[in-house]
Amino acid sequence: MTRKAVALLSGGLDSMLAARLMLDQGIEVEALNFYTGFCVEGHTQSIRRQDPDRPRRNNALWSAEQLGIPLHFIDIAEEYKNEVVLSPRHGYGKYLNPCLDCKVFMVRRALDWGLQRGFDFVITGEVIGQRPKSQLKKSMPVIARESGAEDRLVRPLCAKLLEPTLPERAGWIDRTLLRDFHGRNRTPQIELARQYGFRDFAQPAGGCCFLTDPNYARKLSDLWQARDRRDYSMDDILLLKVGRHIRPGPHFKLIIGREEGENHFLEGYRKSFIALRSVSHNGPLALVDGEPGAADLETAARIVARFGKGRDAERVSVEVQRHGQTGQLLQVAPLRSTEIPQDWYV
Repeated sequence: MTRKAVALLSGGLDSMLAARLMLDQGIEVEALNFYTGFCVEGHTQSIRRQDPDRPRRNNALWSAEQLGIPLHFIDIAEEYKNEVVLSPRHGYGKYLNPCLDCKVFMVRRALDWGLQRGFDFVITGEVIGQRPKSQLKKSMPVIARESGAEDRLVRPLCAKLLEPTLPERAGWIDRTLLRDFHGRNRTPQIELARQYGFRDFAQPAGGCCFLTDPNYARKLSDLWQARDRRDYSMDDILLLKVGRHIRPGPHFKLIIGREEGENHFLEGYRKSFIALRSVSHNGPLALVDGEPGAADLETAARIVARFGKGRDAERVSVEVQRHGQTGQLLQVAPLRSTEIPQDWYV
């Protein structure tokens, strides 16, 4: 009887290797990739100018293709928001990353998905000691227990350092062929990837989640503080990934495009926000989030002028649009860089 495993496939090297180790043992593997709204790849890659030598691709899909296994994309954004991001039982990591709760949640969802379809166990690419909160040895049993997976959760890359799981004890997989990787040194994974002939795989970096990024976490905290509530919409978290965020006052901030791709993206929100753009000189599009007064709009226009080609001009004409309709035209003197306090930058 062929045993079947559900793999959590992020697109990073570790999850790819974990799945391959199971395939080597004759396990039938299908992969899941969860969309939370905080994924780094995809959204940012499609907006910002990229290194021409860097491949533009979805790394989870690419990994599944290299492995020759089916990949299922599942949108969990709303559940993830309510059950993980806003009230993590185990708290946040260094920034706003609820990594331990995140892993519990995703393993639980993978287990439920698999059991409904006749799968026998779940595999992940976790490595003991590689992440400071969710991949500590003491965290491993917590994830297995709270997800409900218990001993049906297999971590092929570090399994030899953990208690034998049901698939190992039952003889579905051979424990001697699993690995004992640990710590943050990735040399063993790189070497294993070379043995398998994997090239050009995604580099891991904390990785695929904006909540581990200090700049993004600061912007999300600022959003919650400005609105006096811990909540967000999908548009909110997408806009936090884009542009310069400058808050001249507690009641409003500017989101200013930094390049052509970001300006194009922000264009899609012109009907939902007050929008500012220089019409006398080339410059960025800016959205105003909040409730600015007349004096605030003039300050905003002067900031927008500062980041355009007219930064050294005496006067710049800045158009103010409301609900996508052209409104007033402001003639402003661009602010000098020294006139924008550092604490305005979010």
